[in-house]
Amino acid sequence: MLLKTFRLEIVNNHCMPGAMSVNGIARLDQDVGCALPYLNAVLGAIEYIKDPPAATFRTQGRLISVRSDRITVNAVQDREQAEKIIEWIRREINDAWQNRETITPRYKGLDRPRVVEILKHLPRTNCRECRQPTCMVFALRLAEGAKGSDDCPYLDGESKAALDEYLSGFDLDA
Repeated sequence: MLLKTFRLEIVNNHCMPGAMSVNGIARLDQDVGCALPYLNAVLGAIEYIKDPPAATFRTQGRLISVRSDRITVNAVQDREQAEKIIEWIRREINDAWQNRETITPRYKGLDRPRVVEILKHLPRTNCRECRQPTCMVFALRLAEGAKGSDDCPYLDGESKAALDEYLSGFDLDA
């Protein structure tokens, strides 16, 4: 087992002191930098930095950043939720490290769709019927995987097919 123990801190977002969520920061007692390329291969980081090693993952609407000496989770409700998420990522780190002989390490993040390319396929009416303030924001949400082409009521058959074809080249669930 690579990562055995950590110390958890719960911090308020300094930019938004009245926010309804907090951030969890786990200070790791063991260095996990050697496991990050394997973790990235298993979980598919949206961003990966090789030196010093760091990986950022998006899951359930929050970002989890793993560095050699700490794990940061944004937008958690409380300490209990932070502990649950950090325990999950600790298990993932340990599993990836334990199975490293069968995993090809990955030293880059996942390819992501370009917002400008998505926007080219949208009607650009800024109708707000998709519950986003503009088509640009909707395109960003599509690129993040938080929205789908079906969420645009004015996307016609040919444009929708072209957009779906473009987006099919990306793993938006990661």
